[in-house]
Amino acid sequence: MRKILFIFALSIALFSCSDKENNKKIDDLISSKDTLGLQQRKATLQADLERINDALASMNLKKDEALVTVLTLKDTTFNHYLDIQGNVDTKENILVQPEMPGTLTSLNVKAGQRVGRGQILARVDDGGLSQQVASIETQYQLAKTTYERQKNLWNQKIGSEIQFLQAQTQMISLQKQVSQAKAQLAKTLIRAPFSGTIDEVFVERGQVVSASPQGLMRIVNLNNMFVSTSVPETYIGKLKVGTEVDVFLTSLGKTYKGKVRQVGNYINPNNRSFGIEVGVPNPDNLLRPNQVAKLKIIDYTSKQAIVVPTNVVLQDGEDNKFVFVVSNSNGKTGIAKKVLVKTGKSSDNVTEIVSGLSANDVIVTEGVNSIADGMKLNF
Repeated sequence: MRKILFIFALSIALFSCSDKENNKKIDDLISSKDTLGLQQRKATLQADLERINDALASMNLKKDEALVTVLTLKDTTFNHYLDIQGNVDTKENILVQPEMPGTLTSLNVKAGQRVGRGQILARVDDGGLSQQVASIETQYQLAKTTYERQKNLWNQKIGSEIQFLQAQTQMISLQKQVSQAKAQLAKTLIRAPFSGTIDEVFVERGQVVSASPQGLMRIVNLNNMFVSTSVPETYIGKLKVGTEVDVFLTSLGKTYKGKVRQVGNYINPNNRSFGIEVGVPNPDNLLRPNQVAKLKIIDYTSKQAIVVPTNVVLQDGEDNKFVFVVSNSNGKTGIAKKVLVKTGKSSDNVTEIVSGLSANDVIVTEGVNSIADGMKLNF
């Protein structure tokens, strides 16, 4: 082997030294249409090639042997994955809007601040509504007192029934007016719809505000994150609530373990797909809405499978798939045996072998393209 390498190295050195000169001479011969010179150069090259072949033959190079790498097969768990892209999202990500237009009299929060559900974020000028509420409440208290006195008289059989009913009606009417006025007044207070973080504030105190596409501020809760995506309809029945999913965030370079929490019941006729949601934990608060995620969803599992590297599965002229198995193994040598196989699914550069191979078989993994059935193998 060392002699072979020496000859090749010497040949390469000689050719590289004279390469430019020879090419120049050949180009000159071609440009000058020197047929005789070209024939002489061809004869010289053929003579050199014959000398190299004779030297290799004299060294008894064994063409029926090959150096390969082998692998002993074992039963293993094989998972097939559906690879698909999705977007990170949360249902608690909204633009806060005022229920009543008016001047913003107070703004109690700033960007980055944590708030709790129901906390007052801002207040809009009520335009005198609070005074109206106080006036109606005073009227209600008077009507309530009148009703209670009229009721006592009626219980003692004093006075008329119509007086009692009028007092009762008046009290109930004013009670409803108070409730309506207070509900209207409550709309001047802008409260947090859920616990979260104020992401952005778009207004300033004293500004006249109303419902708008921009809103007053954005509030986000990162504790209930999920990834939404669409899956081809061929996977109906394979994806169920609780199916484990590997969620890889390209921007973070991290993989999270999630589970399918919702499977859509509607097939989109435009792309023949249905939607799913994958719940993802966010312990470090690194997930953000609209991040791109790559999902690996297990859609097939075999507990005791025989798998081989995908690149060792070859195909012959009759479209038969096969691998090379080491037979008559004796330490570091053996004989290549072509074995027809039936393949299953492929995932992560490995292929499941449904039939043809079994545990403890030794297969060739490197050098498969340079061997043939019956060839002696060294490994």
